[in-house]
Amino acid sequence: MLGLIEATEEYNNQGALLGIDVAEDPELLAALRKMNPVQRQWVINKLTRPPIASRGSRAEMEKFFNELPQSIKDGLKKGELRLADATIYSIKPANSKTIKMFEPQDDKDVGLRNISNAKLPKNQAMLVSGIYMLAGVSADATKDKVTATEYKGLENFHAIANGEFTLTSNRKQIVPATGNAVFKTASYHTVPLGYYKLANPRLIQDDIQIEFTIELGSLDGIAAFSHIYVGLHGTITTP
Repeated sequence: MLGLIEATEEYNNQGALLGIDVAEDPELLAALRKMNPVQRQWVINKLTRPPIASRGSRAEMEKFFNELPQSIKDGLKKGELRLADATIYSIKPANSKTIKMFEPQDDKDVGLRNISNAKLPKNQAMLVSGIYMLAGVSADATKDKVTATEYKGLENFHAIANGEFTLTSNRKQIVPATGNAVFKTASYHTVPLGYYKLANPRLIQDDIQIEFTIELGSLDGIAAFSHIYVGLHGTITTP
């Protein structure tokens, strides 16, 4: 029991994570009865004290514990998995009116994308709290030049800013068609460059295809070798 408590100390919402009612769980009560009085009181204090409120996407993730697959719930309970901040990203050329940022044939490639096959690995589920979209013009189409490109806000990429995007997972909409102008944040001092905070965060399950599609109304003014960076930011379960 002590090991279980120590393994879950990093989670503020212990009840939701462990799935137990401290006052009624028979295993817990039996374990408490076997402890000496000092140890028993320490454990009771640990379990019943008011939790410190989580912040940011971590607090949002705690609301979705019940929606996690059982294998991930079990991993969190045992301490085999934990919560971590993460950004799932991909870079693609802006050379057509329809740009699919994550595709089944994509391989993980440092500097270009950090997932393969447009899916999260097994036992990784992610709550998408916000999205980055930036753009840049590389010297040529080689990987070295693309990954060395400075990616900036969309303020000077008008055709891209005037397009729109959608985000779906398992054919369920996470973000419906939304104008890319929401990523023009250069004049906002409290928001990262190119960052759009979701008012309604959504969970992406493991091993399910992610579809992030950008639609452009025109390619006019888009320079050769222009590329788009998209990052899905939030909290992920990880070993």
